[in-house]
Amino acid sequence: MTPKILVVDDERSVTDLLAYNLRKSGYEPLVAADGREALRLARQASPDLILLDLMLPGMDGLDVCRELRKIGDIPIIMITALGEETDRVVGLELGADDYVTKPFSVRELMARIKSVLRRAQAEKSDPAEGQKPDPRLRGPGGLLLDPDSRTVSVAGSALDLTRLEFDLLQLFLINAGRVLTRERLLEQAWGYDYVGDTRAVDSAMKRLRAKLRGASPEADSLEAVRGVGYRLK
Repeated sequence: MTPKILVVDDERSVTDLLAYNLRKSGYEPLVAADGREALRLARQASPDLILLDLMLPGMDGLDVCRELRKIGDIPIIMITALGEETDRVVGLELGADDYVTKPFSVRELMARIKSVLRRAQAEKSDPAEGQKPDPRLRGPGGLLLDPDSRTVSVAGSALDLTRLEFDLLQLFLINAGRVLTRERLLEQAWGYDYVGDTRAVDSAMKRLRAKLRGASPEADSLEAVRGVGYRLK
């Protein structure tokens, strides 16, 4: 089936541009000019991904993002202006999967859409049939990650992680003791090569570590390696 992409932006020129390029790339675009229309379409049309502008009339993008997370785990890519760093960080903390800044490269945005959809599809895929070794990964503090069911628990209690947080934690458990650079994390967790602003990595890591510590102080064995990236001790 053709993936449906909901574009939420009050600028007609932006929605026209995105709708054209989405069709060209094989997607079915849906368009909403404000937050309430976006929530209505999200509930009725069940889009596969949402492109969400933060600067919306009435109900702003952050409130929309918060409400969308109550509806379900629809992948969200935020669209922000260059100077909206605080809103961008808050959006990531609310569970947005990625962001782009205006003016954005259509080619880069399409690559990010493809990457986020690929991660979402991998989460829904059934595990391979047949006998195989226990694929679960273990960490300190009773941390247990099951890649087949895509669940995480700490000392037997379920831990609610976003798709991106799960992928990051899995990377660190697989590469325990190794330093993973921000660029490598972008490539393997986000799914693309990106030169420039890597603050999305730091925001996601901050959110992941807070959740681990909230479950058990011992479960957070992640540490920042100054000027390089992160490591699971």
